[in-house]
This record gives sequence, C-alpha cells and structure tokens, in this order.
Amino acid sequence: MRVIFMGTPDFSVRALDALVRAGHDIAAVYSQPPRPAGRGKKERPSPVEAHARALGLDVRHPTSLKSPEEQAAFAELNADVAVVVAYGLILPQAILDAPARGCLNIHASLLPRWRGAAPIHRAIMAGDAETGVGIMQMEAGLDTGPVLLEKRVSIGSEETTGDLHDRLSDVGAKAIVEALSRLDELSPQTQSEAGVTYAAKIDKAEARIDWTQPAETIDRQIRGLSPFPGAWCEIGGVRTKILRSRLCPGQGAPGTVLNGTCIACGEGAVELMLLQRAGKRAMAPAEFLTGNSLPQVLS
Repeated sequence: MRVIFMGTPDFSVRALDALVRAGHDIAAVYSQPPRPAGRGKKERPSPVEAHARALGLDVRHPTSLKSPEEQAAFAELNADVAVVVAYGLILPQAILDAPARGCLNIHASLLPRWRGAAPIHRAIMAGDAETGVGIMQMEAGLDTGPVLLEKRVSIGSEETTGDLHDRLSDVGAKAIVEALSRLDELSPQTQSEAGVTYAAKIDKAEARIDWTQPAETIDRQIRGLSPFPGAWCEIGGVRTKILRSRLCPGQGAPGTVLNGTCIACGEGAVELMLLQRAGKRAMAPAEFLTGNSLPQVLS
C-alpha cells in the first residue's frame, strides 16, 4: 500500500521499520518539528525523523495541520492509508478523510481502557494484569474509533513502563503489518461505552513517594514512572529517583529502613532495586550502598 506514516518518539520507530520491511510504499513521514535538546540546546530531530532520514524517506514536520495548504499537500500524496502512532498533533477531519482507506492508529492499550496520552504508565500504576495494542480507525474523538485488531499481553509483576513500552512497540509494529495485510477482511468493532478510562498525561507532581501509602501502590508508582519522570524520595537530603522495585516482606513505621533497601510502607514493604541520586547514574542496591548509607527513615 501507499502509506503516510505519522509518528514522533522511539515508540513509533519500530512500526515505521516494519512497514518498510513489509514492502509498503512510504509516501511521506510526518513527525513533530526538531526541538532544542542537550546542554547546548541545539535543535534535535525526533527519533522518527532521524530514522526516516536514514532510510532516505521524505520527512515533513509542520507545526499544525489546520491550514488549507497543509491539508492540500497531505491530500496530494494520494495515500491508501495513513498510519499514526504517537504523532502528537490533532488531525483535522480533512486529514482523516484524505487517505482512501482512512487513518489507522496504533494505540498502546485495550480500548476503551486508557484512552489518551499515557496508557502504558497508567496501566502499570493502576495495577492492571494485562494490556495490549489496538489498531484503531481514527475519528474526531479522542481514541474513540472502532478497533480493527487487538493484541493482548500480560504485565509482569516487576515490569516498568520502560520495559512494557519496548514490548508494546514490537507488538504494535507486527500488528499494523498484519492489519494492513488483512484490511479487507477485518471487521471494525465499535468501542463499548462501558469501561472507558482516560490516561491523563503524567504530571511530575505525581512522582514524590509518600511512604504512608500501601506497598503495592508505591511499587506500582515506582514502576509506572520509570524511567520518566522517575518516582523519587530524599535519601540523606539528596533527591533520589527509584527506578525499579518489588514487594518484600516486612512491617514498620512508614519510611523505616527494615534491611538493605527494603522500606516499610503504610501497609507492607517495598524493596528498592535501582536507585539514582541527582546527577549520578542509576545503581543496583549493592553498588549504591557501597558509597551511600541509608538513614533510619526515608522522607
């Protein structure tokens, strides 16, 4: 098929690769414009743009798709379908209508659960046992379109958002190739109005650990916010991100260090498995404790 690809972050790159390997004709790649990054604040292209240019593909990064000129340029590509995955711009109706077979979105949840911006984070933070990827026909509403194809995966008890992100990126890449190959036979399934939840964008204010919460809640917070923005607490007065954790046996006053890096919570205890002091690299507990001592109580 003649495909317009629309994506921006790392999560989208594997889908672009899969479409190219499957032999689809990539008419153009749309991505968010380069952003200032690094110490020098030099403009850096998105992961999708960088990869697309390495493949020799035509890359476009308009700041908006609302103008008649941008919509005409999009329509002139004469695409069979547009594949959209974490693109970052709202698609006006004229854009949705332009490809002959419409626009298909790779969404990292089991719709209608976790519509919106942060479905992977929210699934882990909520303690969901499973999640997945849906190939959805896009319409004007936020992730409200009918689902063509769905792939389910279980969420591991120690899995972080970073881990699950990479797994779902692979699942989504394979799913979109399958969906395009079976497009004529797939039957769109209207989303149920029951069970709708919204995956609100992650706010950094959610990242401070409150040791009075139950261990299960804190463990899910740590794993759900890893690697970014990273749940944190203060250790010896230094802000320290906790990037991996697991439940451990023990009881005590909230924040009390029981043994090693096992910390008492409001109910139960959680073991800190990967720690990163501000300005330092992430360390496993044994290495961290070699150069840092834990206070009796964490704040």
